[in-house]
This record gives sequence, structure tokens and C-alpha cells, in this order.
Amino acid sequence: MKDYLKNYIKEIDNKISINKITKSDVEEHLIKIQFFQHERLVHLLVTLAYALFTIIFIFLTLYHPLFFIITIIVLVFLMFYVAHYFFLENNVQYLYKQYDLMKEKLSKK
Repeated sequence: MKDYLKNYIKEIDNKISINKITKSDVEEHLIKIQFFQHERLVHLLVTLAYALFTIIFIFLTLYHPLFFIITIIVLVFLMFYVAHYFFLENNVQYLYKQYDLMKEKLSKK
């Protein structure tokens, strides 16, 4: 997903820079934004679930030390999910800026 989003952003940035924006590009961009928003929402829910699991296992570690191993594993997963979620969040917001630029370029034609 990361590569797909990065490549799509580069493709749109290229179209904006050479001013080759069409109405269909803008419509397709809105559809892609919706797809990436859905992806972002799913990753937010998974990230929150892992955060909840982490908290639960931290408290379980207080009762039995063997839960410490599971806590570390879940914490590592949580860190990766948080990093990926922030990547999605920042890039979806960038897509909004691209959309505004695309509309501006299209209206000037």
C-alpha cells in the first residue's frame, strides 16, 4: 500500500507540474481519496485495538511476569501500526492539497 500511494502521489504531482489535468483526473482523484480514507480508517481501528491490547497486557504483566513477553510483542506491533497510520494520515492530507491544486489548474484552463 505504501508503494502504491507513493507512486500515485508522484504521478499526480507530475501531472500538476506539467499542467495536464483533466476533469476525469479530478474525478478519479476523488475516488482514490475515498479508497485511501477507508484504508486509513481501517488502520486507525487496528491501531486502537493494538493499543488496547497493549494496555491490557501491561496490567496482566503486573499479575504474572510471563505476560511481559506478549506485552513486548504487542508493543512492537503497535509501534509499526502507529508509524504506518501516520504515513497514511499525512499522505491522505497531501492528497487533499493535490485535489485543491488540480481544481485550481483545471479552472484556469
